[in-house]
Amino acid sequence: MTEHALAYTGGHLDRAAALRTDPAWIADALARPDSTVIPLWRDRCLTRHGRPVTLPAPALPDTTPVFLGLRDTTAIFAADLSHLTEPAALDHTGATDTHDLRAVVNDLAPADAATIAYARGITHWHRNQQFCGACGTDTDVRDGGHLRACRNPDCEKLLFPRIEPAVIMVIQAPATAAAPARCLLGRHHGSDEDSYSTLAGFVEIGENLEDAVRREAAEEAGVRIGAVAYQASQAWPFPAGLMVGFRATALTDTTAVDGVELLDARWFTPAELRDRATRRPLARTDSIGDLLLRSWLDDHPA
Repeated sequence: MTEHALAYTGGHLDRAAALRTDPAWIADALARPDSTVIPLWRDRCLTRHGRPVTLPAPALPDTTPVFLGLRDTTAIFAADLSHLTEPAALDHTGATDTHDLRAVVNDLAPADAATIAYARGITHWHRNQQFCGACGTDTDVRDGGHLRACRNPDCEKLLFPRIEPAVIMVIQAPATAAAPARCLLGRHHGSDEDSYSTLAGFVEIGENLEDAVRREAAEEAGVRIGAVAYQASQAWPFPAGLMVGFRATALTDTTAVDGVELLDARWFTPAELRDRATRRPLARTDSIGDLLLRSWLDDHPA
């Protein structure tokens, strides 16, 4: 598979797991003027002139930071300012606007986009995990923000950041001497009449990733799948996704859309797909769906 850059990925930070469990080290890092905080407000970047702002750690407002890791020797933290009003958050950080990360990602260096996405995902988890799901008691932040612990001595449940795995796939038609190469795209509920994209869906309990590919294809498009091959994965913290990309081969080219998730499904030849790309994006440019389609085209040059 031809490699294309994937947004929000890259592992550019040393997550320093051994350090984040040391409260004294965390406290010292937060006191250092060269430590950096990425502030967010209700999952949105705080920006100035369209660029996300950062703060020196000692300037952090009254909030519990999350240690993200080290960039070289610099400690990087995230802070959720959602308890402030938007004007107060802007004033405190010197920002002028808030933006969704996906609206500014194309103007960011890949390492910065990956780090902000990491910050966005983990601060969202904290904001929604303030109480124990087992007994309802308040939870305490531990391990630099990578663990919350129930305060109830009869419970003491440990809560770790969760991700939600989803599969996304390019489905190709069975290879025959009589038919050209084709891939299947669907028109999803709520999309415009000429909007076709890859199929995707969340992994359910009790199935592996390949099972999820086959189930989603059958449920949404009525397509039976044979071979399933892993392609790549992408962090997608909107709010907590992990997109796992596959190329799947259909056993037949028969389709039967469910009318709920999908309103239509069509087979596209490489030539038809390239023609579409001259008129509209094949997928979000920051999405693994774009990589999957372009990689399929790279493997089918004619």
